[in-house]
Amino acid sequence: MEAWRCVRRGYGRCVMGRGRYPMFSHHPKSLSRDWSTPWENLQRCCWNRHISSCMRWPGHYSRAPYPYFSSRHFSLNWRPPCLFESRTQFQYSNWRPDNLSQTSLIHLSSYVMSSEGDEPSSKRRKHQGTIKRNWEYICNHNKEKTKILGDKNVDPKCEDNENNFDFSVMSYNILSQDLLEDNSHLYKHCQRPVLHWSFRFPNILKEIKHFDADVLCLQEVQEDHYGTEIRPSLESLGYHCEYKMRTGRKPDGCAICFKHSKFSLISVNPVEFYRPDIPLLDRDNVGLVLLLQPKSPCAAFPVICIANTHLLYNPRRGDIKLTQLAMLLAEISSVAHQKDGSFCPIVMCGDFNSVPGSPLYSFIKEGKLNYKGLAIGKVSGQEQSSRGQRILSIPIWPPNLGISQNCVYEVQQVPKVEKTDSDLTQTELEKTEVLVTAEKLSSNLQHHFSLSSVYSHYFPDTGIPEVTTCHSRSAITVDYIFYSAEKEDVAEHPGAEVALVGGLKLLARLSLLTEQDLWTVNGLPNENNSSDHLPLLAKFRLEL
Repeated sequence: MEAWRCVRRGYGRCVMGRGRYPMFSHHPKSLSRDWSTPWENLQRCCWNRHISSCMRWPGHYSRAPYPYFSSRHFSLNWRPPCLFESRTQFQYSNWRPDNLSQTSLIHLSSYVMSSEGDEPSSKRRKHQGTIKRNWEYICNHNKEKTKILGDKNVDPKCEDNENNFDFSVMSYNILSQDLLEDNSHLYKHCQRPVLHWSFRFPNILKEIKHFDADVLCLQEVQEDHYGTEIRPSLESLGYHCEYKMRTGRKPDGCAICFKHSKFSLISVNPVEFYRPDIPLLDRDNVGLVLLLQPKSPCAAFPVICIANTHLLYNPRRGDIKLTQLAMLLAEISSVAHQKDGSFCPIVMCGDFNSVPGSPLYSFIKEGKLNYKGLAIGKVSGQEQSSRGQRILSIPIWPPNLGISQNCVYEVQQVPKVEKTDSDLTQTELEKTEVLVTAEKLSSNLQHHFSLSSVYSHYFPDTGIPEVTTCHSRSAITVDYIFYSAEKEDVAEHPGAEVALVGGLKLLARLSLLTEQDLWTVNGLPNENNSSDHLPLLAKFRLEL
């Protein structure tokens, strides 16, 4: 213990962080019973390389990447194998201790060394660099006949003309700074400076400017940053911005921004998923639905419905996720419905916190879902766990929500009863309402849109999954751009009772990446990509 007191007396707290700095210049003869080293070697391996890191970067309050030793980090009997005996320079950049205890932690390089809960070594920094994403041009959006072309080899059939209206849509979860700080365990692989908002926002804005989408659907947009930086910056780029903050005390929300030069705003329709009168809907997620009129000097194109949302994350509450989705679809149905009974073209973006092939994802694409016997923890497919195995109730949401099993708004009606000399009592009337409601009970959900996903979610040559989000814990797809398919494809759609929907043609999409691709640049966020999600981008055509 005397040796440890010597070590602890030899270091002091860094004023601005959790690091240590040397407080004495003399050379301690021994650091423990089992090994010793000249002070210069210890200082060389633990201090010089990281002197610039001895700061507590704003926006982060967990372990920092600068080095320090203390008695809780390794035992007194620990001996670094053949390290200082040779009195050679310590090659710390590639060295990893093998004999640390399970709770050990020594910071000796720009990333955190092994400790329980840290990311596997395969996910550690390999090199800095940029990820390359190419445009995939698709003039026939039938995925079985997809034609992938190089950036410069555009199919002549994709050329614009006066009967076409082409536009691009980006969906991007930009990672709220408050949520980043509240979930710092997800970003152990990151260098601390890249997590600061002052570093992240210029990168995000640079991406937006580079891709220059006509419509932006942004999630996790923090309110204070939206007002002071995000909205003014986007307006200076020619965007009109609409924003819906989450309810309660949640500091972020969803935004839809569109180019003045491409669209006129017809209506703004926010959707709050929180309902104080319904116990099931006690979460503060929101959606936003806009109706936009294309601007074209050549022809009068129909309006386009753009929807954006961020559904509940909790993998074990599929009942809430499905209900939130039904509420969004009901609002879209109301906004996109036209006088002739058809629906205008629809683009639905967002972070749906569900993986490809899950029941929720299949419901969006197929237009129907029989959820009888389905466990609430299996709805989103995010994790395979023994938790959340309670079976979904029938119906999932109560009648007073005012949304039918077809995901449209319905008017609550009292059963019609013919008047007689003796009117029904209140009790008898309530029994009649219960019977009428029971007749409508069904485990079948439906919606009347023909929706396709911009992405196929797997690379066709290898079958390796595409990913849209990557951090220390996982790399999966949860972000999507869905769009209403062209009219000729409606007849082939597997959904039931599909209504006539104005169709969009998918022209191109920005390619996604594999998990391995992302870890070659240290995952997300990194020096060049400042969210833990990738932006999704698609180009569409509306034809007269």
